[in-house]
Amino acid sequence: MKILFHKTLPSTQLYLKEQLKSKQLQAPIAVVADIQTQGIGSRNNEWISQEGNLFLSFALPLTELPNDLKLESASIYFAYILKETLTAFGSKVILKWPNDFYIDDKKIGGMITTVVGNTLICGVGLNIRDGGKEFAALDVKIDKNHLLELYFQNLEKKVLWKQVFSKYKLEFQTNKKFFTHKESERISLENVTLEDDGSISIDGERMYSRR
Repeated sequence: MKILFHKTLPSTQLYLKEQLKSKQLQAPIAVVADIQTQGIGSRNNEWISQEGNLFLSFALPLTELPNDLKLESASIYFAYILKETLTAFGSKVILKWPNDFYIDDKKIGGMITTVVGNTLICGVGLNIRDGGKEFAALDVKIDKNHLLELYFQNLEKKVLWKQVFSKYKLEFQTNKKFFTHKESERISLENVTLEDDGSISIDGERMYSRR
């Protein structure tokens, strides 16, 4: 994976989308910024930038995804592989459905996936050094470049969705104390059922990640 490094960008995700649209860049490609001034978080919230943290977006052709991966499950797939990469460094990070990284009960980052044409774009914000006032930071010291190297090596293995999901499903009980959102509605994860396609079901209704 070729990685382009920038000192400052408004948003690595928006920059990557624009560069792909104008054909200045082609997937597979990754973009990293030291600082983001207009980072995008869950539910279109702003992800606050603190220097030293990880601000990453990468693009993959849909043809390079595992053949059993549904696009609705992409956030879980790519986030869980990053979670496993962090665990290899000794972190106790957990993945909250579908795409948020937590240490104990505090958020340290998240992932957003979108499809543009025949390309999947993943945006990652991860507090490696500083969580600011509202969030926490990673519980181990880590070099960003080394983390990226290992993460993309793990992605290149193209592990099947069913293998990733089988491990995530075993850990899903850690989600029971959290909430998710359906538009403006806050939904407890305590009594939901995790389905094999990565969706959750509650009261007979299925919810998919759309971020």
